[in-house]
Amino acid sequence: MRLNQLLKAKLHHATITYTNPDYVGSVEIDRDLLRRVGIEDGEMVHIWAVDHKARIVTYAFGGPKGVVGLNGGAAHHFNQGDRVVIAAFTLSDEPVVPSVVHLGENNEVARDMTPFHVLG
Repeated sequence: MRLNQLLKAKLHHATITYTNPDYVGSVEIDRDLLRRVGIEDGEMVHIWAVDHKARIVTYAFGGPKGVVGLNGGAAHHFNQGDRVVIAAFTLSDEPVVPSVVHLGENNEVARDMTPFHVLG
């Protein structure tokens, strides 16, 4: 059996609501958004800046409505107000249809982009 690492979930254009370098690490994300795309507490996620070059890997945990906050060392790579893409991957030997949502400026779901959608 050959496993491929495939995109399973993406929060497109999330807005960073806070940064806290004194916390031990991770990204806090609106719990409802995590459920919507299928990311679990403690799951590894990639975070990619939209407007600059930062790219990091950390783990996610659920938080209050509208929150996308970076903690620990990750907080040094981003600023409040930055737009980011948050992605999670899975290993599978079968095709995966990723759950993808485009977020508005308050981290609300603006558009469901599942399955892949070419419009920005």
